[in-house]
Amino acid sequence: MSETVLARPARRIDRPRSLGGDAWRIMRRRVLFWASAALIIVFVAMAIAPQAFTSVDPRLCDLALARRTPSSSAIFGYDSQGCDVWARTVYGSRASILVGLLTAAVTALVGGLLGLLAGYLGGWVDAILSRLADIFFAIPMLLGAIVLMYSIPSSSSSPMIWLVAKVVLAMVLFGWPSVFRLMRSSVIQVKPNEYVLAAKALGASPWRIVSSHLLPNSLTPVIVVSTIDLGGYIVTESTLSFLGVGLPDTVMSWGRAIARASDLGLIRQVPHMLIFPSLFLCLTVLSFILMGEVVRDALDPKLR
Repeated sequence: MSETVLARPARRIDRPRSLGGDAWRIMRRRVLFWASAALIIVFVAMAIAPQAFTSVDPRLCDLALARRTPSSSAIFGYDSQGCDVWARTVYGSRASILVGLLTAAVTALVGGLLGLLAGYLGGWVDAILSRLADIFFAIPMLLGAIVLMYSIPSSSSSPMIWLVAKVVLAMVLFGWPSVFRLMRSSVIQVKPNEYVLAAKALGASPWRIVSSHLLPNSLTPVIVVSTIDLGGYIVTESTLSFLGVGLPDTVMSWGRAIARASDLGLIRQVPHMLIFPSLFLCLTVLSFILMGEVVRDALDPKLR
C-alpha cells in the first residue's frame, strides 16, 4: 500500500527590506509623485536640450512683429522687441533650473558636511560652527544676496558659467545654515543609539562610524528639505534677476523675462510677455515642492 506524500507549499522568502525600497513602494502609488516627476523631467529636458522644443532662435528679433498676440506662427506671441516668447521661455529655463539645482546641491553638501562635523565632534568645533551658522542665518538670503552681488561686479561679456556661479555662491553663502542646523540635530539624535555605541565598543574607526551609521541615518531630512528648497532657490534667482542684480540681460532666464515684461505699459498691452514665463516658473517651483512633500511622506516613518 503506497503512501501518498503531500507536497507542502514552499515558504515565501521575503527579500530584505530597505528604507529606499519602502520609500519607492510608497511613492509609486501616489499620483502626485508621477505628476511632479513628469513635470520635472519635462523642464529638466527643456533646460538640457532647448533646441528639441523649438527651432526658433531666441535672439532673432523683428520689430515688425513686436507685441503681436499668440497665433499659430508663435504660440506664445512676440515681446516688445519682436522676439518669440516661446523660444525665450524655453531657453530661459536653462539658467533658472541650473541655478536652482546647483544651489540645492552645494547647499546640501556644505551644510550637511559642517552639520555632520559639528554633531559628531561636539565641543569647541560644534560651538564655533554653530555661532558661525547663527551669524549667516540672521541675514535674510535675499538681502544678503543683493549686497554680495553688488560687491562682486561682473561684465555682461563674462562667461555664462561665471555669472551663474556668482548667483549660486550668493545663495549658498546664506542658505547653508538651515541645512547645517537640520543635519547637526539629526546627527545628535542618532549618535546615542545602540548600534552606534556598539560600533564604538567594537573598535570601529571614526570614519566607519560616520560613513556606515551616522550619515545614512541622518541624511533623510536633508534630502527632503533640499528638494523642497530647490523651488525656493529658483524663485530667489528670478527675484534677483527681476531686481536687476542677478543674471544680466545677456543671459536668458525666467527672471529676466519677467523683468522685461514688467516695464511700464507692457503688462496691459502685452500681457502674454508676463503670463507665460511666470506660468513656467510657478509650475517648476510647484513640481519640486510637491516632489519634496512626497519624498518626505515616504521617508518619514511617523507619517506612514
